[in-house]
Amino acid sequence: MDEKKYRIEKDSMGEMMVPIDSYWGAQTQRAVENFRVSGIRFPAGFIRVLGMVKRAAAQANMELGLLEKRPGDAVVLASEEVIKGKMNGHFVVDIFQTGSGTSTNMNANEVIANRANELLGSKIGSNAPVHPNDHVNMGQSSNDIIPTCIHISAAEGIHNALLPALEILEKNLHAKAEEFSDIVKIGRTHFQDATPIRLGQEFSGYESMVRHAGTRVRAALPGLYELAVGGTAVGTGINTHRNFAGHIVREISRMTGLPFTEAENHFEAQGSKDALVFASSALKTVAAGLMKIANDIRFLSSGPRCGIGELVLPAVQPGSSIMPGKVNPVIAESLCQVAAQVIGNDEAVTISGLLGHLELNVMMPVIAHNILQSIEILSNGVKNFAEKCVAGIEADEKRIEGMIEQSLAHATALSPRIGYDEAARIAKEAYKTGKTVREVAIKNGVLPPDELNKMLDPRRMTESS
Repeated sequence: MDEKKYRIEKDSMGEMMVPIDSYWGAQTQRAVENFRVSGIRFPAGFIRVLGMVKRAAAQANMELGLLEKRPGDAVVLASEEVIKGKMNGHFVVDIFQTGSGTSTNMNANEVIANRANELLGSKIGSNAPVHPNDHVNMGQSSNDIIPTCIHISAAEGIHNALLPALEILEKNLHAKAEEFSDIVKIGRTHFQDATPIRLGQEFSGYESMVRHAGTRVRAALPGLYELAVGGTAVGTGINTHRNFAGHIVREISRMTGLPFTEAENHFEAQGSKDALVFASSALKTVAAGLMKIANDIRFLSSGPRCGIGELVLPAVQPGSSIMPGKVNPVIAESLCQVAAQVIGNDEAVTISGLLGHLELNVMMPVIAHNILQSIEILSNGVKNFAEKCVAGIEADEKRIEGMIEQSLAHATALSPRIGYDEAARIAKEAYKTGKTVREVAIKNGVLPPDELNKMLDPRRMTESS
């Protein structure tokens, strides 16, 4: 080891060799060495929120007369650098760490303390005049700060990214529903021909799914707005001022523009992660619906000559390294992969939510990783799908018209007039002879021609009688 590249720092367990150019300290370095697992870190959005909470905590402690102004102001300035992302490279602890997230909380405390001391003209690693535990972590515990940051990060991601993305997709699907409102096509159930439907009606169903998805996600927000801060170690609030949490919540609400509140019950907020499990399940439901929409669009655009071929998707890139001219539904495929990942993430969050043993859930980092990733990739995937696929979809009306007359499901429209058995006989004869239902019905004289043509009008079949 080249000792010139390291400095000596101390914590309650003794001395540690810490990289000389790092702002983290001994406790973080222990975590780096203990958890060489995945290389996955907390996302930048979470680190930003952690900086916000540390800034708000310092302000609260100064306002409550617990933290002197000089070190407090330095902590505020150092926290602002964390908020701006200037310190992201110094948050180095693996996601798969201590289940409370203590290592990442201490990573923040040490980075902010060292930077604050530097701003005050003191030496990095001196822990004076700003101490990572005594000053930066004043009135806090990892057990209430980490869940607080997860809630804030998730709520911000949903409010600022996911819901706007769903609104864009809903708007684009609505536009297609109106554009395609006069196009009558064959419906399909069980992958078999069914009675006619308008293409616009089909897209209106997708539009409604996305609108309901937004409603379900919004239903998860009230639980996320409750913050665990103020509970400290086990929910009792030991070593914190009774007004500390209120100061934090007001400041975070001001900074984010979201209606955060102090947890109704701090023991629930720290022992349980039900609000995050509920939010993750809402994200899973959104993912399931999006996969249905994306796959429907893939099926309806299959071909272009030997599949269904009713839709024409925007060509965004060559589809094959070996087949010239091939174009694939890659944007829809991308969204399907996003949906699969979100569904898998939800399983991890669900299992992690079960491990709220006694006064603390000890799976918080993995909950944070999965739910925040789900929000991020859903937001990006949905927006991409809306703008690069849905917005440019066209209908192949000639193909649609050519297919609808061939459907045996037209016999359904005759059933109320001639009976189920006779209609089934006509459908079977049409299939056996290769004729249309109309042609067989005319040949058999089952109804007067004018009445028959009226009953077999595809548009009429898409309207309630």
